[in-house]
Amino acid sequence: MEKVNKVIFFGCNGYIGSHIVSDLKSKNYFISGFDVNDNSFISDLDSYGKIDIVEIKDLKRINFDVDFIYYFSGITGTHISLENFGKFIDVNEKGLLNLLMCIKEQGVRPKIIFPSTRLVYKGVSNISLSETAEKEFKTIYALNKFHNEECLRMFGNYYNIPFVVFRIGVPYGNILSEDYSYGTLGFFLSQAKNNKPITLYGDGKLRRTFTYISDISHQIINVSELKVSNFETYNISGETYSLLEIASLISDKYEVGIKHTEWPKLALAVESGDTIFDSSKIDELVRPNQISLLKWINNL
Repeated sequence: MEKVNKVIFFGCNGYIGSHIVSDLKSKNYFISGFDVNDNSFISDLDSYGKIDIVEIKDLKRINFDVDFIYYFSGITGTHISLENFGKFIDVNEKGLLNLLMCIKEQGVRPKIIFPSTRLVYKGVSNISLSETAEKEFKTIYALNKFHNEECLRMFGNYYNIPFVVFRIGVPYGNILSEDYSYGTLGFFLSQAKNNKPITLYGDGKLRRTFTYISDISHQIINVSELKVSNFETYNISGETYSLLEIASLISDKYEVGIKHTEWPKLALAVESGDTIFDSSKIDELVRPNQISLLKWINNL
């Protein structure tokens, strides 16, 4: 009989998490989901529990003798993370440390899958960034992510707890519902669908790596299954566009204009610059089912 992989999934109700859960289930994984909500809207879970990851006593009730732990819990934000640093540190950092201590104490060794962010990099104009590129942290959130990467590395070195880190650029798309309101593209689309010009700060020439949500899920699941990915960090593969190019595609589609405006002081202070991924490391392991951003916009 074929072995069924067992997964514990923290943050299963989130945007990226819910898509990965759906794809894991299609591969017949047994999934125990956890999140802060009383109930989960995801029907693919084999079990679900509400949990506060800041409370280690709640985590200690869980049996971590599974194959994989997807740790997608946390809160996001830019300058607001400075204003609410206590909550960001508790949820985004203390939560993972609580998990790592519980795994160590139980003496089990599940592989931890952790999503990091483009925001750990110091952006360089028109230069592709490898996983070892220079780091810079302009928000508490970005610092949270890199802190967690380092904590995973520490526990990996000290206690041989395997992990893999995926740095994600700009995700887009939604295959679970028709709603789309996430991130950069969600903001642009919301304006265009309301017949408003798309607002761009400055000249809009900042460049990003964009990846369709199913491609993110595909890369994370398939690379996580490989033993060679233990204790490694990968940039997620995608397509590179400037914000102006994206805004132009959407404005043409919906026949609205583009409105350039000056950078607000806070937004400029936390702006990371160009974050273009060099994804050659992950490309050696898995071929992305890359969905063209241009085709996706045309099909909206």
